[in-house]
Amino acid sequence: MKKIFIVILVTLATLLNPAKTFAADAWAIAAETLGVLAAYRSTLVQMLALGNNVDAQMAVRKQDMEKNGVDKNKRDVEIVNSVMTRLVNGGQYELRVNSLPFVWSVNDNEKFNAACYPMNYISVNRGLVRGLNCDENQIAAVLAHEMTHGIEQHSAKSYAQAVAQSLGAMMLGMNVDNGSNIDWSKFSAMVDYSIAKNINVPVEYAADEGGFYIMTSAGFNPGGGAAAMNRLGYYVRYETRDFLEFDARDKPSEETFSDHPDTDRREAKLLEMMTNYGGGHVTVRKTDRAYRVFIDGREIFYSMNTGDDPTSAAINAYYFAGGLARAFHDYDSVDAWNFRRVGNQTDFLNDDFAYRELRTLAAMYNLGDKLRAEVELAYKYENPRTRERIRAADEERKNFWAKIRAEADSAKGKAATQLRINADVYNDHGQGELALKQIERAFRAKNQDDFAECLAIRGRAKAICGDYDGALVDVDAAVNKDPNNLYNFLNRADVRHMRGELEIALADIERALAIDEQNPVAYKLQAEIFDESGQTDNATASYQKLYELTKKNPHVVPLNYLEKIDPKAAEKIRKAEKKEHKNEKS
Repeated sequence: MKKIFIVILVTLATLLNPAKTFAADAWAIAAETLGVLAAYRSTLVQMLALGNNVDAQMAVRKQDMEKNGVDKNKRDVEIVNSVMTRLVNGGQYELRVNSLPFVWSVNDNEKFNAACYPMNYISVNRGLVRGLNCDENQIAAVLAHEMTHGIEQHSAKSYAQAVAQSLGAMMLGMNVDNGSNIDWSKFSAMVDYSIAKNINVPVEYAADEGGFYIMTSAGFNPGGGAAAMNRLGYYVRYETRDFLEFDARDKPSEETFSDHPDTDRREAKLLEMMTNYGGGHVTVRKTDRAYRVFIDGREIFYSMNTGDDPTSAAINAYYFAGGLARAFHDYDSVDAWNFRRVGNQTDFLNDDFAYRELRTLAAMYNLGDKLRAEVELAYKYENPRTRERIRAADEERKNFWAKIRAEADSAKGKAATQLRINADVYNDHGQGELALKQIERAFRAKNQDDFAECLAIRGRAKAICGDYDGALVDVDAAVNKDPNNLYNFLNRADVRHMRGELEIALADIERALAIDEQNPVAYKLQAEIFDESGQTDNATASYQKLYELTKKNPHVVPLNYLEKIDPKAAEKIRKAEKKEHKNEKS
C-alpha cells in the first residue's frame, strides 16, 4: 500500500507542477528514491518489446486512422509521403536491433502535432501539414525530430515513466507484450500525456539536433529546423491555447512549454547548428521586424514580411542562409559553387533541393554578383582549420552511426532471430517493402541462425511487391539449402500461389505437412487455395483442421465456412457484429 501511495504522489506532483520533470535516466534515479524503480524498469522492458512488435505497429497505425480519420487532401498525404521517404531512405541514421523500420500516416486531426510511438509509427496530423503551409523543409524538420525520438527510444522511456507514475498503468490495464490486446484509444491518450509531460527539455534539444542532421543529410535545407520553430512559435502565441500544446501557466523564461523548451530558444539553437554546419560563415540576425543574413559579418540579404504570412521574413532569411550554409559545408572552394553568367544575371550552384529558395531569392533581387564577391572573400580568408572541423564533425557522426549498425549486426540469440521473424510478420500483413527492409537487416546479422529461411522470407516479400521471378529464385534457393524446414516450403507455396500456380503451391503444402502434419499455417494456406479454385469440400476440410489446431478459435475461419464447421460459433459472431454495427450507428 505504501508504494501505491508514493506512486500516486508522484503522479499528482507531475500533474500539478509540469515544470519539474526528469530526463529518462535521471528519472530512473529519482524513481529508485521514491520506490518505483522496479515499475519503471519493468515497464521499460515491456515498452521496448512493444517497440519491436510488428503486429503492434500495424495495429496502432490502423486504429490511428480509425480514431482520427484519413486526411482526405491528396496533396497533404503526397507531401508527407515524399518527405518521409526521403528522410527514411536518404537520412544518415541507423536503427537499433530492437527497433522497427519507420511507418507513418497522415490523419484528419486538425491539431498542430505529430507523434512517434514506441514502435516507430509516426502519426502526422493534417493540422501540422497545413500549419506549416505544406512546406517540405519545415515538415522534414519536424518529422526528422520525431524520427530521432524513435531512434533514441525516447517514447518508450517516457511511457515507462508515465506507467511508473501510475497514470499509464491505470489507463492501459493490459499486457503490453501482446499488441493485439491493447486498447489503442487508451494508448493514444497516454501518448498525449507522456509527450506533453514526460519528454523533457534535454530530450527535446537532443531530438532537434538529431533531426537537424537527419534532414540535412537527406538533402533538405539546413534552415528548415529554425523555420519550423519560428512557425511553431507563432502558432503557439497567436493560434492556439490547447493545453497539450501550450500550458497557460508556463513562462517562456522557465522553458516549460508543456515541458518542451521555449520555441525561441529552440529556434536559436537550430540557427546555431546551421551556422556551425556551414563552417561559421553564415549567420542570421533579427532587427525590429526584419531578418538579415550575413557572410562573415557582412550583410548579404535583408528579409521583411511579404503578403499575409507573418513568418515569411524569418523563413526566407533562414532558407537563404540555409542554402549558403549547405554550400559552405559541401564545397572546399569557390570554384565548386559554379558561378556563371545566365542572361543578364549571375547564377550559381545547381538544382539540388536544398538550394532552391537561395537561388530563387538571389535571382529575384539580382544578388548573384554580390554573392560571388562575398563567397570569394569567405574562402580567401577562411581559417585553415575550418575545413578540418567540418570534416571532423562529419566523420564523428559517421562513426557514431557505424557503431550503432555494428552493434545491431553483432546482436546474438533472440535479437538476431527476431529480425527474421519481424520480416515474416510484415509479409503476413502484406507489407512487402517493409519486409524487404527488415530481412536485409536479418541477412546482415552475424549471428543469424537460419539464412535459408531468410531467403524464403525475402522471396515472399518480393512476390508481394510484384517481383515474381526474383521471388521464385529466392524460395527455390531456400528449399534447396534446407529442405527440412517446412516454412521454406510454405513460403514457396505462397509465392506459387501469388503467381497463380495453384497446383504447384498445393504440392509444396503437402511437402510441408509431411514434415509436420499439425502445422496450422499450412492448413490455412491450403484452405485458401482450395477455396480460390472452387474446391469447397476440400477447403472445408482444411478449415476444419485449422479450427481444431487453433483450439477452436472462430476468428481464423471465414464466416461462410465457420457456419458449416461450428454453426453456434458463427451465430455468436454474427450477433456481435450486428450489435457493434448498431452501436456505431447510434
